[in-house]
Amino acid sequence: MIRTQRPRITPIAGPILGEFLIGISVAMAGLWMASQISDATAGAFGMSQQVLESLFVLFRVLAIGVGVTITQAIVGRQAEAARRTALVGFGACTWAGAAAALWLLFFSDWTLRLLNAPDEVQALAGAYLPLLALAALLEAYNLVMASILRAHLYARDTLFVMLVMHATHLALAFPLLLGVGEWNGFGLAGYALALTVSRALGVGLHLWLWRRRMNLVPLRRDWWYCPARALMPVLRIGIPGASLELAYRIAFMMSLSAAAALGVAALATQAYVLQMLRYVLLVSLAIGWACEIMVGHLIGSGKFRMAHQLVRKGLRNGVLASGALALMAAAGAPWLMRVFTRDPAVIEMAQTLLWISFALETGRVANLVVFGALRSTGDVIFPVGIAVASIFLVLGVGSVMLGQRYGLVGIWIAYAADEWIRGSLMFWRWETHGWVAHARAVLQRMRAPGVESRF
Repeated sequence: MIRTQRPRITPIAGPILGEFLIGISVAMAGLWMASQISDATAGAFGMSQQVLESLFVLFRVLAIGVGVTITQAIVGRQAEAARRTALVGFGACTWAGAAAALWLLFFSDWTLRLLNAPDEVQALAGAYLPLLALAALLEAYNLVMASILRAHLYARDTLFVMLVMHATHLALAFPLLLGVGEWNGFGLAGYALALTVSRALGVGLHLWLWRRRMNLVPLRRDWWYCPARALMPVLRIGIPGASLELAYRIAFMMSLSAAAALGVAALATQAYVLQMLRYVLLVSLAIGWACEIMVGHLIGSGKFRMAHQLVRKGLRNGVLASGALALMAAAGAPWLMRVFTRDPAVIEMAQTLLWISFALETGRVANLVVFGALRSTGDVIFPVGIAVASIFLVLGVGSVMLGQRYGLVGIWIAYAADEWIRGSLMFWRWETHGWVAHARAVLQRMRAPGVESRF
């Protein structure tokens, strides 16, 4: 009797976890370097990172859509379709990256005023953000090209690129931001310069791996050519997920504005806690991305039941890991926060927020793991609709109202409530098999001969 080999997410999740760990560590190092100058500089760095994350939604539209579309094409043995999709996504990077770069160049001050940035933070971040324009363009290429490599199951190669890229960034950032010897460095401008150089190196490495692994070399026109008709399959998958990300970023910016209104100390505290929480959620992020990739392959093979069991296992492991890490971060806050600040009021508030974050992170797991799996099955409209409603009403409006009444604690309560509401709804959708009809439609479109769904 031949036994069906169960899919394993570890070979995919492991390298992705490594990528996230490296990226988060570099961002944490940047925040630490900024905090050595002042809390205002740290607040400016943290607020600028959030502005960048909001603009990067444009890139995630492409990365998500291209990755899922190529995965389905590969499973359906449509090599030429996968190749065309990769080149179309590559060309679209130029336009998305240029849009983000132009925003940083011309609308940074307006964005900071909209976020209620304190005057001291406004001056620092307003000078820093335009310097990130070229880095944003290069980041568009890196995110999408890495997504395409992962779709071909070359996750270890993307880990190699991220390791080299972030190591270069960190090696340059320390002397350029803080200086060497008697030289005081360039401050935040030095961090921006190091970021730009490292992202340029990343693009070069991705191009090399494309040629070596996929025998794919973009021509001159591929850098800008992305016909709308060829891009539509990518956007059909990417836009619903990205619309959720956009809604989240808008609502989160509302909460950031509410925190900024509380003053420089509150803004710095939020930046410290958010950066620390990135270590807590990175396991769930890795599991979520790995589940999304593996579910796409399983759906393409018609193995619906196996996909269902895989997501359950990923969700369980994510909850256990995130919950344990959140508790460890909260318990260790009095010592961990001293890396950034000696202000006892900031440390005490940070620990309170980290205890609340146990609820926040355990609720977030389902949003990362289950939503990605739903997206791979083609079930995106319903999950996005219910999620957007919670994001705007609970995260956005709730954080503003609770923040005015209870300060940062109120904002964090809104964060946790939103994650649990959305996570519960995603899990309900998965368990009631609302995704199965969409998965069957995807399987039928792929026209894989001889493959039958088994659920």
